Amino acid sequence: MIFDCDGVLIDSEPLASRVLAEAIHRVSGVTINPHEVLVAFTGASAEDTQHIMRNDYRISDPAAVLADYQTHLFPEFHRQLREMPGIAQVLESLDIRKCVASNSKLERLVNSLGILPIWRHFAPHVYSADMVARGKPAPDLPLLCLERCGVVPERALFVDDSPHGIEAARAAGVRAVGFIDLNDPRPGREDILLAAGASNIAYGASELHDIIVDIHSRERIQTPVHA
Repeated sequence: MIFDCDGVLIDSEPLASRVLAEAIHRVSGVTINPHEVLVAFTGASAEDTQHIMRNDYRISDPAAVLADYQTHLFPEFHRQLREMPGIAQVLESLDIRKCVASNSKLERLVNSLGILPIWRHFAPHVYSADMVARGKPAPDLPLLCLERCGVVPERALFVDDSPHGIEAARAAGVRAVGFIDLNDPRPGREDILLAAGASNIAYGASELHDIIVDIHSRERIQTPVHA
């Protein structure tokens, strides 16, 4: 099992969107609400985020915005971050090898997922975009996961809430499940994830559990190549 982190394992996206909206206003004077930030920037790499700021919001120094954002983000995570509802129970119930593939940098993963109890289900198999040449939607991250965990693509499953993650999984030859938070305000998520190549859509942790169990029982998704 390969899991994306933000929006799948941890309920970080609304919190991060608020902190980024505040940083944008503080540094550039541009007013943007957290919902708009969530829609515009969630799932984007740091490079893509700066491109969107510069081209869509006419922010002249997006690097300064991101620096301010990083200064405030980790303290907020340590104060308020929680796991996605029900995901801890899903992880406890699955006797399947697990890892994380995130477009975040490792520093952010350590200061988000790493401060929560569910970290123990994955460590040391936590892989970030700064460990590969290209982040999602390129296949580099899922391929790294497969290599490090000793699993062939046909016996793996990738769970992600963004089309970039679904595309990365499919490019690596891995079956992908699209995950949608029950409180996600963005419209059309199911169609977007299906169009990216998701074979199934899970609304919330309970549906995700049922889909994983069903696929695992039929296809034995996790069989290590070596011990």
